[in-house]
Amino acid sequence: MTGATGALGRLVAARLAGRDDVVIGSRAPEAVPAGTPSRLIDFEDPASLREGFTGVDTLLLISAGYGEDDVVIARHGAAIEAAEKAGVSHIVYTSLSAAGDHLAYALAHRWTERRLREGTANWTILRNGLYAELLATLAPVVDGRITAPLGSGRLAAVAREDLADVAALVATDASAHAGRTYELVGEEAVGGAELAAALTEAPGSTVSYEPSTLAEAREAFTALGLAFFQVPMLVGTYSSIANGFMEGTDGDLRSLLGTAPRPALEIITGKSSG
Repeated sequence: MTGATGALGRLVAARLAGRDDVVIGSRAPEAVPAGTPSRLIDFEDPASLREGFTGVDTLLLISAGYGEDDVVIARHGAAIEAAEKAGVSHIVYTSLSAAGDHLAYALAHRWTERRLREGTANWTILRNGLYAELLATLAPVVDGRITAPLGSGRLAAVAREDLADVAALVATDASAHAGRTYELVGEEAVGGAELAAALTEAPGSTVSYEPSTLAEAREAFTALGLAFFQVPMLVGTYSSIANGFMEGTDGDLRSLLGTAPRPALEIITGKSSG
């Protein structure tokens, strides 16, 4: 079973659609690709967890990270407990890369990893790096300038499509990955300067990188009316990248994919269909 909520979940579900050994769990099962069995799974509905995990051997648990730590931990804890009671033998969890320990949203992921290691089911942890698609959102071009507060830091950005490929591969052969923790980061580290240079390559385009401050970013995010917990998460992400904590490119992505990862700059600049 896999979850189809969120962008990553939808990509994984698309890769597994049509298989007779896969059931997709979602808060909106009617949106699951045609031809694939689906069940209602809602982390905040205990009955859906009890019923939805019945008969499941391997569970791909895609993190439900939208919320304060106590909310996310409660969701993950309920899902894992229900899976264990239902007799699920293996749980594959999409976590956060080790480099992300400096990020405000890391704690719930590390709690979930610990809970899995202490539990009764076999486990595999996929420590996903930050998406290339996220960096594109954090460093938009406005009036020919990128002003994100990235300093001289860079991010080992990873394509969401690659993470979906790995999740589908591991979930359908989980026993081969039992007890393993994989670091899934990109092979090229990208910062504001690299992104501006890549965008300038387009004919007639000139993009400069003129980093702003964290205070300016905090003010801008606050003005957008985001949820209270989102502002420190986003500002902290900028800070971690700017100070060099997210640029390490050593990981397991290539070996699991069996091919080179999608280039982050191509994803960010829209030059790749992936």
